[in-house]
Amino acid sequence: MNRRKLLTLLSFGVLAGALPALAQQKGKAWRIGFLGSASPSGAPADRMEALRAGLRDLGYVEGKNIVIEYRWAEENYGRLPQLAAELVHLKVDVIVTHGTPGTRAAKTATTTIPIVVATSGDLVALGLVASLARPGGNVTGSTIFTPEITAKRLELLADVLPRMRRAAALINSDNPAKEPVLQALEATAKSRRLELQPFGVRGQDEFASVFLAMAKSRVDAVVLTDDPMLNANFAGIANAAARQRLPSAGPRESAEAGGLIGYGINLVEMWRRAAFFVDKILKGAKPGDLPIERATTFDLVINMKTAKALGITIPQSILVRADRVIE
Repeated sequence: MNRRKLLTLLSFGVLAGALPALAQQKGKAWRIGFLGSASPSGAPADRMEALRAGLRDLGYVEGKNIVIEYRWAEENYGRLPQLAAELVHLKVDVIVTHGTPGTRAAKTATTTIPIVVATSGDLVALGLVASLARPGGNVTGSTIFTPEITAKRLELLADVLPRMRRAAALINSDNPAKEPVLQALEATAKSRRLELQPFGVRGQDEFASVFLAMAKSRVDAVVLTDDPMLNANFAGIANAAARQRLPSAGPRESAEAGGLIGYGINLVEMWRRAAFFVDKILKGAKPGDLPIERATTFDLVINMKTAKALGITIPQSILVRADRVIE
């Protein structure tokens, strides 16, 4: 056999061996692990749909070329490490999660599988990434600066309720990101000469009792902190606050559910944006090289129906700043 024939046969053999692999890669169904802090029934459906819609826009269709392995903690953050370990055992191609507890659990479970964070508190301050520009490691996604946003909600309540003297802060006792949030709230309360009292819950079955405790403590209003479990139960929180006639300020969706003031980022858009990071990673990018994105747009929502029910007059200076007024 001469040299040319030998090279031809070798080339054909290499190509023949590569073709099945290429075909398999082309028809591969990527496996995405989703680590959720809430439950399928109580999960923020609009955000989950935003994630799926973002993936569809980029050519990923569930059941066709992607498989999403869902794991839900059912609002019990203690289950998150076990669920994260299950996703690692399944050898998913990427893990999508949200909130500090979910991010921390995923990061602890693996240092090699890429992790995309739809929304979370300050990832740098929490030690989950090295920096926003170059996160390093296996975590990327979007972050929000929760302490500053939560403190702004207290300021808005003080502007709307000039006679307010005592404010409650509703927190999830199991969320490790609560301490910097409470510090920011304490600083704002001190500057406004307010007394701040934190009230912790661990699940939706505690809302009625904790709001009753707030009323007995004679607080004038309540600030909601950002937390996956709390974010999945805005309607229940609004109902419990209404029963005790307590004005509340929380994420923008909380006002849409019946709270008085909503201030924060558009969580739906951030979850949709998570698909961008997933796409980049599935196409070969390293998560540590993808800069963390920081929320820069904030919306103010005023629920006038709730204001009227509570006998509260919203100052015109607040109304003109609102992005949406619910009549």
